[in-house]
Amino acid sequence: MNATSATASAAVFLWLGMVLAISFLEAPLKFRAPGVTIPIGLGIGRLVFRALNLVEAVLAAVVVAAVAVGGPPAAVVAPTAVTVVLLAVQLGVIRPRLNRRSDRVLAGEELPRSRDHVYYVVFETAKVIALTVLGISLLTQ
Repeated sequence: MNATSATASAAVFLWLGMVLAISFLEAPLKFRAPGVTIPIGLGIGRLVFRALNLVEAVLAAVVVAAVAVGGPPAAVVAPTAVTVVLLAVQLGVIRPRLNRRSDRVLAGEELPRSRDHVYYVVFETAKVIALTVLGISLLTQ
């Protein structure tokens, strides 16, 4: 394994671990903690996901740069592209919709359930799969 593959692998598995820990562990559990109301949970979630998404963007840039420099095979390029596109849709389409909704909830509006969280979870699950495939592809190239 060369240095660019090692760098990309490390970034991918760090990214994967962060997504699993925050999206699939912290996010659902915070609303079960005693005393955590919907507004408090939303406030915490917004801060945590803003930080996660910033780190994800940095890790995506590291992965793309390392993959580009390494002259990788298609087995690495395809999952890299899929992962970056999934993140871009989350950040550019889904998160702004969730933020607008949470602004309204925090302002005191009572809103019906939204499908945007479902879309986010679907994209997050797809991203976990893409990161896993990418990480394995990098380790086996």
